[in-house]
Amino acid sequence: MGKQLKRRQGVVVSRSGDKTVKVSIQNRKRHPFYKKVLTKTSFVLVHDEKNEASVGDTVSFVSCRPLSAKKCWRIVSEVVA
Repeated sequence: MGKQLKRRQGVVVSRSGDKTVKVSIQNRKRHPFYKKVLTKTSFVLVHDEKNEASVGDTVSFVSCRPLSAKKCWRIVSEVVA
């Protein structure tokens, strides 16, 4: 049985070098007591093998082996909204 990969979706914020993009992931959660919706944004570096993603694109990516010191995600597809 294969290992289950983590799959995320986010928006490309910047192109940081060759074959690398910076993606923002927004996580929305309701506060348990105050009921206000809180938004937490995290940023990850994602491997873009074909240099196809541009700033503003929504992409889907999965975890992979470490490709560099900070990069352990790779793009699966570009999401059309």
